[in-house]
Amino acid sequence: MGRRIAWVDASAGCAGDMFLGALVAAGLDVGVLEALARDLGIPGLSVRARKVHRGPVAAVKVDVLLGGRPIGAPAEGPAHGHAHADEHQAAWGGAAPAEAHAHAEGHAPAEGHAPAHAKGHGHGPGTTLAGVLERLARLGDLEHGPLARARAAFVELAQAEARVHGIPPAEVHFHEVGAADALVDVAGTCLGLFELGVEEVYVSPLPFGRGRIHAAHGALPNPAPATLHLLEGWPVVASGETFEQVTPTGAALVRALARGSHPPPFVPRRTGAGAGARDRGALPNVLTLTLGEAAPDPGAGGEERVVCLETNLDDATGQVIGAAIEAALAAGALDAWWTPCLMKKGRPGGVLALLAPPERAAELEALLFRHTPTLGVRRQVLSRRALARRREAVPTPYGPIGVKVREAPHGPEAQPEYEECRAAAAAHGVSVQEVVRAAQAAWRAPARGG
Repeated sequence: MGRRIAWVDASAGCAGDMFLGALVAAGLDVGVLEALARDLGIPGLSVRARKVHRGPVAAVKVDVLLGGRPIGAPAEGPAHGHAHADEHQAAWGGAAPAEAHAHAEGHAPAEGHAPAHAKGHGHGPGTTLAGVLERLARLGDLEHGPLARARAAFVELAQAEARVHGIPPAEVHFHEVGAADALVDVAGTCLGLFELGVEEVYVSPLPFGRGRIHAAHGALPNPAPATLHLLEGWPVVASGETFEQVTPTGAALVRALARGSHPPPFVPRRTGAGAGARDRGALPNVLTLTLGEAAPDPGAGGEERVVCLETNLDDATGQVIGAAIEAALAAGALDAWWTPCLMKKGRPGGVLALLAPPERAAELEALLFRHTPTLGVRRQVLSRRALARRREAVPTPYGPIGVKVREAPHGPEAQPEYEECRAAAAAHGVSVQEVVRAAQAAWRAPARGG
């Protein structure tokens, strides 16, 4: 049996509750989510799964309940709204998190977005990144396994909100993402994939809406600013829809979980659809998850095949070449590089090369024709053996820093993400090397369990 793959079609929407519904529809025991809600230690928190239709499609809608009422449901009146906010306040042990206010004002999952605020705006305990991770730690080890991915998703969310507001991630106070429903959405998705034995996740290009969305604190562009930051580097498709199809939580889960937007050949075994909050749009508002096993590649002898695309250039500026490389990497190239060489008639030039998954070769070839003055592109089919890799986040004195971990023959090795180290160094007035050393030390710390 090949490695277990999950292929997620999120072309009609992507949100945490949609992931949960798709997992339950694909065979996850809802008892896993119910136990998770209990273990978070928030009084009155529970989970409900029900069958619904989105257009002609049957799907599962998962609701997170507080005191028996769905979090995020529109209030039935002023008294109801205040009661909902008060319950949320009591559950978190202090002043109500901002998401409770957003819910009381009628925010619907996968629809409105409440932005984060800077530290000191009067929000209660448990709404910072540290508070959310402390609550998450009630479920188990955040350093390894599925909860490490959940932690990575919340770190991505904090960093995106921090960029929006121009503050350090540690000072972000979550609204949507710090609430109880987001904890269930993120942790439940990561634990659910683990329970179903999924080893690799691939997610389709995400829909990119237009217009405005209405949040608790006013109108925002669609997609919301934090979502835009989280979508950087991920392929999107203009949908034309004017409601929020991709939430920050959904985008962060994609960044933390997905290996890419195109799966390798696989054999489908089971499919489930998770419903969003909307019952309108050009497509039924569902996220579809297909479980399967990777199909063996008889021609690669256990290795994976890649396509090398090359073109010789002597009439392109450095800016054009740099822009082409950035565009190729954003479009799914596995790697891209420039090699100087001496061309015909003694002219200096170079070779621009891309390494592409076979299913992306035609798209990336077209990109080279579009972004450079080349007249031709060469193709070579190669085989390679790649080490398993994953992304983690480690705590440092300068905030959480992402690291890339590779499974080397002699054991795992980690390399801190340069851009995150650079941003943290600038924010704290220290050198990049100091942040890099702190991240490496945190990753090697005995607290990692060995």
